[in-house]
Formats: sequence, structure tokens, C-alpha cells
Amino acid sequence: MKRFLPLNSIIILLLLLVTGIANSQNSNQELKITDYVIPYPRQLEKSGDELLYFVADLNVKYTGKTSERLSEYAARTNQRIKTAFDIYKTETEKQGGKNLQLEINCQSADTISVSTDESYSLEVTEEKVILNSNTDIGAMHGLETILQLIQTEKGMTCLPVLKIEDSPRFQWRGLMIDVCRHFIPKNVILRNLDAMAMAKMNVFHWHLSEDQGFRIECKTFPKLHEMGSDGKYFTHEDVKEIIKYANDRGIRVVPEFDIPGHSSAWFVGYPEYASLPGKYEIERHYGVFDPTFDPTKEETYEFFDKFFREMSGLFNDEYMHIGGDENNGKQWDSSKAIQEFKKANNLKSNHELQAYFNKRLQKILEKYGKKMIGWDEILSNELPKSTMIHSWQGKEGMVTAAKNGYYSILSNGYYIDLCQSMVDHYYNDPLPENINLTNEEKKYILGGEATMWAELVNEDNVDTRIWPRTAAIAEVLWSGRKAFGQDSLYNNEMMFMRFNNFANNTLIATGVKISESKLNMFMNLKFKDDSFKIFALPEFCEPVKYYNRHRYTKYSQSTPLNRVVDIATPDAPASVYMNNLIGKKLRGENVPIPKNDDSFLTLEEKTLLNYQSDPTAKELIPLFRSLNRSMKILEELLLIEKGASISDAKYNEFKTELTELKKPVAELEIPYIDNLLKLLEYLKANSK
Repeated sequence: MKRFLPLNSIIILLLLLVTGIANSQNSNQELKITDYVIPYPRQLEKSGDELLYFVADLNVKYTGKTSERLSEYAARTNQRIKTAFDIYKTETEKQGGKNLQLEINCQSADTISVSTDESYSLEVTEEKVILNSNTDIGAMHGLETILQLIQTEKGMTCLPVLKIEDSPRFQWRGLMIDVCRHFIPKNVILRNLDAMAMAKMNVFHWHLSEDQGFRIECKTFPKLHEMGSDGKYFTHEDVKEIIKYANDRGIRVVPEFDIPGHSSAWFVGYPEYASLPGKYEIERHYGVFDPTFDPTKEETYEFFDKFFREMSGLFNDEYMHIGGDENNGKQWDSSKAIQEFKKANNLKSNHELQAYFNKRLQKILEKYGKKMIGWDEILSNELPKSTMIHSWQGKEGMVTAAKNGYYSILSNGYYIDLCQSMVDHYYNDPLPENINLTNEEKKYILGGEATMWAELVNEDNVDTRIWPRTAAIAEVLWSGRKAFGQDSLYNNEMMFMRFNNFANNTLIATGVKISESKLNMFMNLKFKDDSFKIFALPEFCEPVKYYNRHRYTKYSQSTPLNRVVDIATPDAPASVYMNNLIGKKLRGENVPIPKNDDSFLTLEEKTLLNYQSDPTAKELIPLFRSLNRSMKILEELLLIEKGASISDAKYNEFKTELTELKKPVAELEIPYIDNLLKLLEYLKANSK
């Protein structure tokens, strides 16, 4: 079975061969073609090795109903098959292969909503493929599964003979993209919508207002986008195009207008609605700021009535997100008029005042046929049960909401801007077995969303931060399949292979720029023709996690995102392999020792030394030295047999060194050092 190998994979493979890491792979473990389906189906039955050979073209027969949306999706699917597999056409025809016969039996063309039936069944025989679904959305999901099952054998294109019964665990499987802190343009949104469709995700949550920018044209209040966006915003025509593009791929678009806090950009043009008088500006730095809407003025609600009337006519989804998070209340506490209003209305806290604000907003949204969704700070029993709670601070808010009869979704644990490993996201479940909810209460958990906040991404690197980890989240929300054990570093490596294959091979058809972005950013480093000589670095190192980058640099909208830390990604491939070796050693398995080729790493260090006057080169030199030393320690530890003697002096020397090497350099860290420390403790504990 063959898979495509894009440029970045080739570079990584060469890197692994050079360093000797590739020799450590265990050939006894292989992924089957069905393992490459992302997200993995709920039920898959494959009894033998029979294959359906075909020429790379579709003959589609509709035995049920169809829709323009489905027929266009099938046409795009056909084009993707031809583009990827047409090179095998001649050999397949020689062996008697014909066009792929596909029967689609679709019962209805459903409107897209939170209750849409997305199930489908798929049967591949040695003669044809039969796809059954209740809705065209389900059929579109089935087409994506077919695409991911295609393989090549003996120079011919084929599908495995099998049966699939598939449907999502959760109704809400979303990706939030913040376009405010750094503007993310339309072309990037569109290609990520294609990627979402491939991962069977169905909600695009569009974060459109923030302290750092108001990013949508508003004809009712034009100073919002004219003064609050730096000229970077989406027109009504852009919005309509994006919504249609998403809906045609089975994806709903839920806009977010974050209020009453996170609202500085609103007040640049309309300061009269702020809680305190003043001249307001777009915030250039990041954090929680004071400007907040005044919830006590009737003029505020008149403003929002007109605003949401316009936006409700533009966005066709039943839900509208009001944000509602991180209101620090400082402006409210400083306003004499607001304090008097609280007393007059028996509102004992700012939380109760915000609940009053939310109730007024909910009535406005209801007037225009919309349901309210907001971050977990909005939770209040005074809101109608149609309100949805978006839990970002922890599962507790989601559980509390469900116990009180409110639908909720989870984003805590799915913050992909924090640069955590996909392992962390893959084993974070909205409904774990030990959750404190009854079966009836569990019905209120609708799913979750990956969240791509944009303080440290722009259009150049945002794709590399979204994928492939969002694909892992998509699988949790679709089937919940845990193909490989959480405690096994080796098995997690197989998990990485699945999702990296999806990102680097399957998503190529969307134009998502993962390999290309990293390569382009690398070649823009100021090392002229020598940039490729340090390409190994981000394959070993990862950005520091959570919000720790802000400890080292005071980032703003004008801070260039063009350093190696902006190129490096979570789950650095070489470090995954290193952790694999360490994991096998910890389990007592035989471990091939990687060759630490000093000349290779020294060459890269010498390259940097040639550009010492450049800040990028200067900050990376100590990191290369740390990497080189950590690999030497790894080699030494892997050579130590279990039970062999380790002197206290040697143990202390290694522990001191590794503790020092663990410290971030240039906002990058070498992730396998944590496991080197575990290995050291293991060897010492078993030392004679």
C-alpha cells in the first residue's frame, strides 16, 4: 500500500536518516489502510483482503434524492480522485479496471442545523460502492471516507472491500478561528473550511470582535469597521461567500461578537456606549482590558437591537455567540451611575449585573430568530434553557450547565493555541466515563470546539497550528475511538503517524499550507542560501506551552512572527521518535541506538556562527548546543543495561545537566528531555 509523501515529509525522512533515528523504527508495527480514515468510523467490518480495482474516475448513480450541494460535492470528490490517482490509470485499465461505480441512496436534502442527521453507511464490494444516507450531509461525509480509503497496489488504484456504519457521537464538532488579534484573510478561512469538511467537522465559530479589532462590515454602524479594524475586515459579500462555502460542505457558521468586555475596538467609533467616558483606541497588546459596555443605559440596548438585526439577516445559523468572558468589572466599579443602578435594581454583584445584560441581549436575539451561546461566565439560571454554555475554564461549567438543563459544549483542553501535544487533546473527552452526570443529563453535552486564538499566529503559520491536532479533536468528537493506549509512547507514535498523514497527505487537496508554510518561513530567515542547513531544529524543538511565550517577549500586533519559534510546531517529529526510543527502553525492550552525527549538528551550529550579528542566529546557537548535548546523553542512557551500576556522581551529573537543558531557549524547548529525566530515574532505581 502506498501513500503520498509531500515535500515536508521527504525533508523529515532525510533528517531522520541522517541522524540515525529512522533506523529505530519497529517494522513489526504497521498501519492498515483503514487506520488512515480520519475520523475513524464508529463501526467498520473488513473480513478479508479483497480489493475493488478501478480507474481514477467516478460513475455516480443516484438511487434516491439528490441536491445541488451533494452533486457538487461528488464532482469535487471525483476531481480530487483524478488529480491524485490519474497516474495509475494506464496500468489499471490494462488489468481490466473500469471507472468506479458509486451508488448514492440519499433520502433527503436537509437544512443544516444542530439536529441534522449526519449518519451514513458504506459498502464496498468487488464490483461497486454503495453509499446510503438519510441526508445529503451524511452522504458528503461518506464521500470523504471513500477518498481516504483509496490506495494503490501493483500500480493500480483500489479500495478495500468492507462495510461501514457511521454516525457522530456529538452534534457539535467545531473549530473557532480568531480573526481579530491578527487578521486571518478570506482565502485562509476557505481552505480551512475544506479541511474541516475532510475531518467531518460541522461548525465554524468565527470570532469577529475583540479589543484588537472589529472585523466585519456593519452598514448600520459603519464606524465599527471603519475605525475599529485598521482597514482589515470582512465585507458583507465576503461573509455571504464564506457562509455559502461552509454550508455547501455541511458546515454551519456561528459568529461571535464578544461583549460586554473585550470591546475596546467597538468604542473607537462609538465611545458613548462604554461604561466610562473617554477616548478609546484599538488595543495593540494582549490581555484583559477594562473597556466594557454600559449595561444600565437603554441606548445600549437600542444600539444592539439595530446591530443584531443587521447581523441576524446576514448570518443564517440559529445560534449567535455573545462571548461574555473575562469582564474584569473595573469600569463598572468606577462608575457612580452603574453602582447606583445596581443598588436600585438589587443587583448584588457584577455577575448579577452581567446576567441582567445577558437577559436583555437574549430577548433581542430571540426577536430576530436567534439562540444565544456564550462562554461559561454567562451561566445563570435566569436565562432561558435555549441558551447554550461554551465551557472554556474547565469541565465544571459544562457539568453545572447540564445539571441545570442547559446545553453545553467543551473547549477546555482543546485550546490549540497553547501548543500542547495532540496526545493531550486526544485523551480529553467531553464525556469521560467518570463524569458526574446521569444518562439524561449527558444528553445536554453536545460536543466541543478546537479554539485557535490569534495572539501568536498570522496567515503565514496559522495552518501549522490548527492541523493536525484539530484532526485528533475531530476524531474524539466523531467516534471517540482510542486506537492506541495512552500510556504507551510507542503506540502514541502510531497515533502521530495517522494524524500527520492526514495533515500532510489528505489535506493537500484543500491548499492548507503546512509543509509549504514551514518551508517558506524558513527560507525567509536571513541566512541567504544557508537556511536549509538549520532545518533540523524545529523538527526537534517545540514552542513553549500554554501562555509562557508571553513571559519572555511582550508581544503586540506589530511584533513580527518570523522566528524559528513561529515555524516550530507541537509534536516535533524527531522528538516523537526520541520519545519512542525512551518509551521502549522504559519497558525493557531492545532499543536501536541512534547515531549522534556530530558533523551534522556541528555543521548547523557553524552555519549560525557565520551569522552571529543576526538576532535569530544569535538566539539559536545555545539551543543547538543543548540539542547536541541532550542527544549525547540520550545515547549514553540507552546504552546502559537495566540493573547496571550507575554511580551517584554520574547520576547527579546527568540530572544537573538535563535539568539545565530543560530550560527554554529562544522560547523553544526540547520536549524529550522530560522523558530522559524519567529514564535516568528508572535506570538509577534499578541500578546495582
